[in-house]
Amino acid sequence: MNTHHVIGVLGAGEVGQAVAGQAVHHGHEVLIGNRRGPETLEALVGGLGGKARAVTAEEAAKPELVFLSVPFFVVPDLTDLTDWSGKIVVDTTNQFAAANPWRGRYDVGDLTGSEWVARHLPGARVVKALNTLFASYIAGNTQGAEGRLVAFYAGDDADAKAAVAALLDEFGFAALDLGGLREGGRLMQLDGALSANHAKLLLQMDVG
Repeated sequence: MNTHHVIGVLGAGEVGQAVAGQAVHHGHEVLIGNRRGPETLEALVGGLGGKARAVTAEEAAKPELVFLSVPFFVVPDLTDLTDWSGKIVVDTTNQFAAANPWRGRYDVGDLTGSEWVARHLPGARVVKALNTLFASYIAGNTQGAEGRLVAFYAGDDADAKAAVAALLDEFGFAALDLGGLREGGRLMQLDGALSANHAKLLLQMDVG
């Protein structure tokens, strides 16, 4: 049984679309929204199918589990978008300072990117995940003859991490816990050791 029947997706770029596609494919209702309004997403939701709805950014932030797939530098604009308290927010962002093209690194001082995100979403239970994978890998077949594609995740709330790990597993990934937003987030963020580690496979072993 699906843990979350309604999933919010904030941001409708390549990663947001990939996440929405996976969620719909696995039977979830998806509310996807952006800053430009639902009318800009009609073609996208038409391709995703009946379980996807184009909504405002405010509506996409209402579910108890929300994927954050907006440009990193937009995050401060989301602080007052909803009451974030208690929500699970899956942070798929990377610390680019500018978009189109993606370039530069947004300076957040000594914080990791996800710690900075968490500070702007008061009360949210932030879990870093999927930012190390290219969108095409998120959207594609996560399982093959070699094994399952690894999806790293990190967070400071055990229950939130468990919920996200279950969802990643449902999507077909091999979910790998890297610890908290400090240590795990540093490995996963833009300049981290695991950044763009999209080809890593967990080999299936015959233990029989």
